[in-house]
Amino acid sequence: MHFQPFRTVLILLALVLASELLVSCESKITQANFDRIETGMPRAEVIALLGEPTEASSINFAGLSGTSAKWIKGDTVITIQFFNEKVRLKKFSREPGAAAH
Repeated sequence: MHFQPFRTVLILLALVLASELLVSCESKITQANFDRIETGMPRAEVIALLGEPTEASSINFAGLSGTSAKWIKGDTVITIQFFNEKVRLKKFSREPGAAAH
């Protein structure tokens, strides 16, 4: 009978881990998160909101830097262009046939 508290703790731990897995599977690539991104927002804040981009390319010229980044989940694509680490342009689209990630 002294194992009952241990079993209860294991069950609670399993439930917590299962709920964490469900939350982590939820995509951050949504219209709602896209709408939260504003021109001038630092790149680090966008990464905190959407996670690491699926694709990114950068260019540096004469002390200026630019990056184009894409977040892809199913047919949803968020494209952000950064200029000197701040949002310059953003685009939300649904592309049939986009790679599922």
